[in-house]
Amino acid sequence: MRVLVTGAGGMLGSDVVAAAQARGHDCVGLAREQLDVTDAAAVADALAGAQPEVVVNCAAWTDVDGAEAEEARALAVNGTGAGNVARAALAAGARVVQISTDYVFDGTATRPYVESDRTGPCNAYGRTKLAGEHAVLAASAANAVIRTSWLFGANGPNFAATMLRLADGGQREVAVVTDQVACPTFTGHLAVRVVELAEQGRGGIFHVAAAGHCSWNAFARAIFEAAGLEVAVTETNSREFVRPAARPAWSVLGTERDGGDGLPAWTEGVVAYLELVRGEVVR
Repeated sequence: MRVLVTGAGGMLGSDVVAAAQARGHDCVGLAREQLDVTDAAAVADALAGAQPEVVVNCAAWTDVDGAEAEEARALAVNGTGAGNVARAALAAGARVVQISTDYVFDGTATRPYVESDRTGPCNAYGRTKLAGEHAVLAASAANAVIRTSWLFGANGPNFAATMLRLADGGQREVAVVTDQVACPTFTGHLAVRVVELAEQGRGGIFHVAAAGHCSWNAFARAIFEAAGLEVAVTETNSREFVRPAARPAWSVLGTERDGGDGLPAWTEGVVAYLELVRGEVVR
């Protein structure tokens, strides 16, 4: 299968390219410097030239707080840009797998969100990603949207990397919120499932996140414990740790699809991540 990955220089995009190649696919990865998805003509030319069967759109504005002040710019990438990819893919005879987020939900649920649940983003980032979902699904019923959660991986900035950087810099205490809960998902695990879904050719919305859930506070404690680092993790909450963008209090993802589309537990993702970035076996 010929696969084109946009946003291939990013944390998830680079892992999707590696996973596709490992599974024997002819994969072309285009980083932002090679393809700006906000440029509709450039996207059309790139897809017409590459002639992929599937386009995995990992290109995204991922600065959640920055999107609050610059929603139009975030929308140009996450919404309009996704639409550019979807229209160009349709013209080239390709399907799209669009990467989306748990932040399309408002966070007021008391059970895991499933694919048919009502969306209602509480921040600009979520609104722009939801616009991208709509654009991709409107372009073709063959297209797929994968919603995932709290990504961390070896090839980009993320919460786990921040915690390790603070510890390596000598910090021995961090305050982390307890009132935001979701499914920390290792991009190395997610990328394989993204490629599998691309192979299957199923359209629609899919929730794909690590099994289990936790707060940011519990996530931090698990990272330090698995890495053998003595860092005290104290409790705080969203009222005390104010950010420009509101975060959903609960954005745990579940699925209503037969067989499920889950990944290994988030704790397994932590171990896999640490073994990758620390170069040693974590026990």
